[in-house]
Amino acid sequence: MLLQGKKLLITGVLTPQSLAFGVAEHALAQGAEIILTGFGRAKSLTERSAKRLKPGTEVLELDVTNPAHFPALTESLRQKWGRVDGVLHAIAYAPEDALGGNFLNTPWESVQTAFRISAFSVKELAMACVPLMPPGGSIVALDFDNRQAWPIYDWMGVCKAAMEATVRYLARDLGPKGIRVNALAAGPLATIAAKGIPGFKSLAQYWGKQAPLGWSDKDSHEHVARTACAMLSDWMPSTTGEMVHVDGGFHAVGAPPVDATEGAEGVLTTPTPKEG
Repeated sequence: MLLQGKKLLITGVLTPQSLAFGVAEHALAQGAEIILTGFGRAKSLTERSAKRLKPGTEVLELDVTNPAHFPALTESLRQKWGRVDGVLHAIAYAPEDALGGNFLNTPWESVQTAFRISAFSVKELAMACVPLMPPGGSIVALDFDNRQAWPIYDWMGVCKAAMEATVRYLARDLGPKGIRVNALAAGPLATIAAKGIPGFKSLAQYWGKQAPLGWSDKDSHEHVARTACAMLSDWMPSTTGEMVHVDGGFHAVGAPPVDATEGAEGVLTTPTPKEG
């Protein structure tokens, strides 16, 4: 099996609709041992999901805004396993006033919160696990490609772009230790987090029309989970600092599809063949 004997720390599991839940589910099916993280009142949701994944799955306390939680996480993992082979970072948050077209008016306090949770925490989580990670280890951060400005994502987009840069710098500094660090850029998927993004439904519908392979915000979770497991395995030993897309190919297409039969002004049409 792809992850036989691997010990994986997986963050971001809330409900079975969470992307991280799908990754955890596939990782278990591929032979991995897993530990989840959660915090505060939401930890009870994570513990409930942990039971659905596999009875006895442990959930450790981790609030990425609390610096004391990271050394405690390291020590808990040391006592439990002694090593960590892979880490999934699936944590992101932006206050309501940092999304939905309010870019120019968002206060620094909201941006700071979004940046700390969505970008800086990747470095913090990596440094908590690196002392226990042998050569060949893999860190994967779930992403939404932000090499361009999206109309609804605003400061979360800025934070995701910062996270992508953080992945590259971590790849540079951890590569000599034999540790890979990559981002997995998924297309829009229906999750609890997505419900808090204004205009998400319109984006998802447009995505499915433009992506060459098609895309379903409700049915593509498994594609993301499978790719994440491949990235956490030993089958991508020389890939680091990369953004791996699982988006139906949307990122590769520069314009909406042209309907050759539409005939609207400004749209390329297919001429009608003439007799003779």
